[in-house]
Amino acid sequence: MKIILADDHNLIRRGLLHILRGAFPTAEIEETSDAEELIKRSLSKTWDIVVCDLVMPGSGGLDVVKYMKQHFPKTPVLILSMYPEEQYAIRALRTGAAGYLSKDAAPEELAKAIQRILLGRKYISQTIMEKLAGELDPDSEPKPPHESLSVRELTIFQLLASGKTVGLIAEQLCIGSSTVSTYRAKVLSKLNLKSNAELARYALENKLI
Repeated sequence: MKIILADDHNLIRRGLLHILRGAFPTAEIEETSDAEELIKRSLSKTWDIVVCDLVMPGSGGLDVVKYMKQHFPKTPVLILSMYPEEQYAIRALRTGAAGYLSKDAAPEELAKAIQRILLGRKYISQTIMEKLAGELDPDSEPKPPHESLSVRELTIFQLLASGKTVGLIAEQLCIGSSTVSTYRAKVLSKLNLKSNAELARYALENKLI
């Protein structure tokens, strides 16, 4: 079995590698710190599964999902994230991810998720199963405005709401300040808000930070 892991946080990546090597001692496991390198390696080697962080500098996990679905549709992608699954899991699954797992999950859950995905099944938690079922209910409540945000928009929204400046966000995500400002304007428009203070209040009211 061949597994490739992408995560830009060195300590987290080392921990994940330790878990993977313990669970799959005979597997060939490679690591990378960014999506671009992961995509490059996919051109020279076939992987049984890709394990990828949701948010990384430059391209993120959903960019990897889209690329793999287009060019290597038989290679499943498991998304890992420090962000709450109720905010991002359904977005990831709709994009084509084979599963979504919180980094707070127990180590054995990572092995369980990979084993399930390699059997050709999706990996989602009970919480997300219930949320998906709720969305199919015709009597369910309307979705809140932030559900319309893309992953990148939601990420930047949360960073702004937590008090990060445009410059700091640009540095963290390895994108231009003007790009961050463009995303900020899109978020404000979609949520019908006018300032960072209103973003922060909305985030707190909806438990997004």
